[in-house]
Amino acid sequence: MKLVKRIIIGLVIAFAVFYLVTRPQDAANAVQGAAGAVWGAGVAVTQFFGALVGG
Repeated sequence: MKLVKRIIIGLVIAFAVFYLVTRPQDAANAVQGAAGAVWGAGVAVTQFFGALVGG
């Protein structure tokens, strides 16, 4: 099972590097979108806990 996991991780990394080299603008857009999603989730969680504590 460890070998399969290593192969899958290696393939994902290889694809990411290939995508970065061949389509840098699209890769940058994907990273910006992912960062925006993480930021939005953080804001939502903060608002949730603020509303929870605030009553």
